[in-house]
Amino acid sequence: MKSNVTVVILAAGLGTRMKSKKAKVLHEAGGDTLLNQIIRAALAVAPAERIVAVVGHQAQQVRESVHVPGIRFAEQPEQKGTGHAVMCAREQVDVSEGQLLILNGDGPLLRPATLRKLVNLQVTGVTGGKIVTTRLEDPTGYGRILRDEHGMVARIVEQKSVTAEQHEIDEINPGLYCFNAALFWSHVGELRPDNTAHEFYLTDMVEIIAKHGYAIAPLFIEDETELLGINTKAELAVADTILRGRKARELMMAGVTIENPGSVSIDVDVEVGADSVIEANVHLRGKTKVGEGCRIGTGSVLRDCEIGDGTVILPYVVAEQSRVGKNAFVGPFSRLRMNAEATDGTHIGNFVELKKTRLGEGSKASHLAYLGDAVIGSGVNVGAGTITCNYDGEKKHQTVIGDGVFVGSNSTLVAPLTLETGSFIAAGSVITKDVEADALALGRAQQTDKPGWAKRRRERK
Repeated sequence: MKSNVTVVILAAGLGTRMKSKKAKVLHEAGGDTLLNQIIRAALAVAPAERIVAVVGHQAQQVRESVHVPGIRFAEQPEQKGTGHAVMCAREQVDVSEGQLLILNGDGPLLRPATLRKLVNLQVTGVTGGKIVTTRLEDPTGYGRILRDEHGMVARIVEQKSVTAEQHEIDEINPGLYCFNAALFWSHVGELRPDNTAHEFYLTDMVEIIAKHGYAIAPLFIEDETELLGINTKAELAVADTILRGRKARELMMAGVTIENPGSVSIDVDVEVGADSVIEANVHLRGKTKVGEGCRIGTGSVLRDCEIGDGTVILPYVVAEQSRVGKNAFVGPFSRLRMNAEATDGTHIGNFVELKKTRLGEGSKASHLAYLGDAVIGSGVNVGAGTITCNYDGEKKHQTVIGDGVFVGSNSTLVAPLTLETGSFIAAGSVITKDVEADALALGRAQQTDKPGWAKRRRERK
């Protein structure tokens, strides 16, 4: 089936009602752009190389936003209507055979199952295509479906052209078409800009094909929400809520526990293993992958992270582009960033930050530490208040800590620096030189006591 379908996605519009400088299809819902969401659906019926996006406004940015390899692009340099947009894609598609599926780039709620149903719709008699229809309680703004005596679609009348009688029709055209490709391209030249907008309307192709003796079959979809396009920021917010609700349900059906599904925000590409628990107000963003049997604590925000099986992320952890191994504990109130890696069995406690740092197996940094640009071995204990001084005002430098090192509380490690295996850093030390294996390093001033000083000070006051 996939090799027989070509998809054209109309993504060239300005989207003026969005009140934004950004092209409409670049706005995000459910963790990805509107265009990428519709591409996901299209991939259910066609391979990437048979999907063409027609771009126009901010064309280069739209091209760069598409992360599926193989998608092709056609450009509509002037906005002359939906029919004109499809004609701009002619050189990029197979015009001789198969089915031509035309979709709007601002419809992120469209389900793949609906496209499969449309493409596979079997209709008796001679047909030139199929279109999706639905009913709205208030159809204002949508083209109305006019059926013939056989129940086929005879015409689509745009809102600005409806008569008083047609105004009462509640069956509308949401803009999903599936034409016989050869038939469509042989008659597309008959489109004329004979309307008040002087544009080429794609909807006119229904009447044109019907006049040549080919019926257009309707596919009625009961759930109108998946067919609605996005025109305003308010509609964008509604779509985002629906998509995230779908994602939460998908994960729960796969064995994930979500304690308060309405409060979480999970992007479309996120993966979570069975028997994991997602607490309230968690945000899982980008391409985050959570293993099996994990727990993600309340208020945590993870973006493009990988979390190993059995790991516990305690509340209010913020992490991006980082990896945590199996059976680790992170948080509460920890931060991981810039390719930080905490390997299996590690413990990262409250107010500990890792930046560009690898924490070896079983190592711990339990309280109030900053570990930046560091390579830390296994079985290391990093005391409270420890920092790696990785920046000299011009360049970043690395700290290397060997296996089994003990770093006492409130230590300052001035990079570049190496603490070799088994060494011991006394609490409160400022370490500026490499420490050899199994050595004790002290880097603090000698304590001086002045007997009676405090009493004399109080008496003076």
